[in-house]
Amino acid sequence: MLVEHRGHRPAVPPSAYVAPSAVLCGAVVLGERARVLHGAVLTAEDGEIRVGADVVIMENALVRGRARHPAVLGDAVLVGPHAHVNGATVDDEVFVATGASLFPGSVAGTGSELRIGSVLHVNSKLPAGTVVPIGWIAAGDPAQLFPPDRHDELWEVQRQLDFPGTVYGVARDTPMRTIMARQVEFYGAHRADRVLDEDDPSEPG
Repeated sequence: MLVEHRGHRPAVPPSAYVAPSAVLCGAVVLGERARVLHGAVLTAEDGEIRVGADVVIMENALVRGRARHPAVLGDAVLVGPHAHVNGATVDDEVFVATGASLFPGSVAGTGSELRIGSVLHVNSKLPAGTVVPIGWIAAGDPAQLFPPDRHDELWEVQRQLDFPGTVYGVARDTPMRTIMARQVEFYGAHRADRVLDEDDPSEPG
């Protein structure tokens, strides 16, 4: 399904494939031979998503682009089932395994691997060729690797990365009710979305 959002339409080249149950919303630009499989969602909120050539985005993955943090996928990238790529840059030939998460401002360097259930934290830079083991967290610039049981050490790095400021644009002590009022207003823009007919010409966002 192709959806116009904030006046922008997805752009899909003839060589690409988008499954009938996948969703491309807003300023999404697919590269040549890109494959977006069933249930995947690529949603360009108030920024864009750019997908390179020979990329496969597998079932039920989510790719989200924002104004300050567009989502950019290089060439020959695999995004596995249930993976979450939110405002991140993924360089060429990166493997993002099932359930891995990349947060806004993060960069996965060329040829890196994020294995099952791993996390690349906000504003963190994963050097080229780095492997993040199953369930581990990469945080910092350059990213350090932490197993889940080293929370205190991770927090010393993580708190410097400003997750609430990066993702929500607020201070850490902002009440949840305030954050959600802002989020409700922001995502309310989807009320004006328009589902495009298959015969509608797609155009770059």
